[in-house]
Amino acid sequence: MKVIFAGTVLMLAACQPSADSAPDAAGLPGDAENTAPFAEIAPDAVIHFTGTEPFWGGAITGSTLTWSTPENQPGEAITVTRFAGRGGLAVSGTLGGQTFDMAITPGSCGDGMSERTYPFTATLMLGARELNGCAWREGDDLGEAP
Repeated sequence: MKVIFAGTVLMLAACQPSADSAPDAAGLPGDAENTAPFAEIAPDAVIHFTGTEPFWGGAITGSTLTWSTPENQPGEAITVTRFAGRGGLAVSGTLGGQTFDMAITPGSCGDGMSERTYPFTATLMLGARELNGCAWREGDDLGEAP
């Protein structure tokens, strides 16, 4: 599972090549013709995320992420940095002394508990533990699962 997450982070971290380095772009993850940073989530968008097994969730507003669990429903706020890569958005910080690295990528996602479908998947590495869930922008219409 760590290998999958590492690949996702590398895909997100691929920087936009300059004009003089374009021939090397074929070695970067993603579509070599699409070198623009991920733009489906605006820098000022509020992002919500949720996961099960165990239950977790929260929201990202600017550079503040609030992490909540059933044991801590009000949540804990941490400072994060956002990075728009070629295939999604990466969010990084520290939670409870552990690294917090989340990749948010496009893709229909179901939480397994409701009939909602979410427009993004959320893959989180919290320390050495990988958690998988769904994400959406505030204001997204969360349709019913087929």
